[in-house]
Amino acid sequence: MTPSFRKFFNGLAAAMGLMSAAITTAHAGFPEKPVHLVVPFSPGGGTDLIARTLGNGMANAVGQPVIIDNKPGAGTIIGTDLVAKSAPDGYTLVVASFAHAVNPSLMAKLPYSADKAFTPVMLIGRGPNVLVVRASSPYKTVKDIVTAATANPEKLTFASQGNGTSAHLAGEMFTNLAKVKMMHIPYKGAGPAITDLLGGQVDMMFATSSAVGAFIDSGKLRAVAITTGERSPALKGVPAVAETVPGYAVESWYGLYAPAGTPVDVINKLNAAAKKAAQADEFRKKIEQEGLVVSAGSPEELDQYVRREEARWRKIVKENNVKVD
Repeated sequence: MTPSFRKFFNGLAAAMGLMSAAITTAHAGFPEKPVHLVVPFSPGGGTDLIARTLGNGMANAVGQPVIIDNKPGAGTIIGTDLVAKSAPDGYTLVVASFAHAVNPSLMAKLPYSADKAFTPVMLIGRGPNVLVVRASSPYKTVKDIVTAATANPEKLTFASQGNGTSAHLAGEMFTNLAKVKMMHIPYKGAGPAITDLLGGQVDMMFATSSAVGAFIDSGKLRAVAITTGERSPALKGVPAVAETVPGYAVESWYGLYAPAGTPVDVINKLNAAAKKAAQADEFRKKIEQEGLVVSAGSPEELDQYVRREEARWRKIVKENNVKVD
């Protein structure tokens, strides 16, 4: 190595060291302003409840406000795309759910790459959906619903918080395995869907447990069955759909994603804050009584879980010829 080249090399190394130190310093104070959690649904649903409860705990952990931005529409694609195109600085996250893993199978073209547009932060929790009807409904069991749907094809309706959501796919899987035809009515969130269910505009909903738990407790909605393969200790006495429709199993989940390219140290700070919030008594009491199980693990846990879910549902969507409305 010549003296001139050595001098150039040493200067370049010094410059890169200064640049690295500057980047580290820039991230050291994160967050220095409010963090936004984008919820791709209307207010009032299960994802919104999870986000607001988690956000309160995260705000305490990071010392900055955590703002909930509801961006409903297009089966979560509008809000999710907003985050995909946001600056990768850790200040804008999406509260992802079941649709995040299923939309790549259902949609011919997404405005973002589900595999490349996001960086995982944390799997918040997992749990069952609940098949619910209003308290005055004549349908008390899964068998009642199958019998009525068989006698009246496409007359019974089931609501969901949007195309591609767990409530939608839970209903589609039910109609396929039970060999009945029902009409899917999508909404821009669980809140408006539940409002119409309570009002009698729709017959039933395969809702997330976090969205309907309070209505079940108050007696306004009746829990007919849960969608996981086995009964849940949190919903005592409520049978599994699989007890009447063999092979039926659907699970909902919630996770946090940041835009791709978000620095690792920022992701680690967000993960630590979200983990602290999810493990707090306030959060656990609110979601575990409704059948959800807190995960609160590493970013890799979310990535691996969603990749498995995406592969599983891609197979189910193809085999059952599931289509969005």
